[in-house]
Amino acid sequence: MRTVSEHRFDGEGGDSLAVSISEVMKEDYGLYVWPCGICLGEYVWQQRHRFAGATVIELGAGTGLPGIVAAKVGARVILTDYKLYPEVFENMRKTCDLNNVECEIQGLTWGEWDENLLAMKHPRFVLGADVLYDSKDFDDLFATVSYFLANNPDATFITSYECRSGHRSIEFLMGKWKLCCTKLVDVCDILPPLKQCAISSSILIAEIKSIRPGV
Repeated sequence: MRTVSEHRFDGEGGDSLAVSISEVMKEDYGLYVWPCGICLGEYVWQQRHRFAGATVIELGAGTGLPGIVAAKVGARVILTDYKLYPEVFENMRKTCDLNNVECEIQGLTWGEWDENLLAMKHPRFVLGADVLYDSKDFDDLFATVSYFLANNPDATFITSYECRSGHRSIEFLMGKWKLCCTKLVDVCDILPPLKQCAISSSILIAEIKSIRPGV
């Protein structure tokens, strides 16, 4: 069953943003909004001055809430997900239509150096909501992130994730791929009260950059 969920983002001075997300209630993680997506969308909204005019790639986008928020505040956005998920891509297109935004939609498998990856411009921001889910995918994820950040010292990977036991390997893999965490935020410190009530798990947002030679 397909539904449309409404997400509102409010700011100081009366600024606000409404985003409509197409969701399909099926056993497919990429077809409905998860708490990490809501949190990262809120973070993008609150940091919207950084995203206006920037190129943004969302990894494992699923419904694409953070990427859609970025597009609506003026970013050029590429939504990506595993290339063998055609229903996810169809749902992304419906969401883009609902919000009157033009996002590029691409299949992208982490750790694979195919034509799609090599043709993408290096972004200013890489977004990933709950992409640190399955530890067996972490190495491929960080390899892909490292590729996008390597040639742009100002590029940043921003990810929201739930604290899980498998995260012990993250610090090692970040070192392996010459990445470092430059900012860590507990979403309880940024979410409006109503959204905090809807989030039952402990979620963090990390900003990660490439380590420059000599640093």
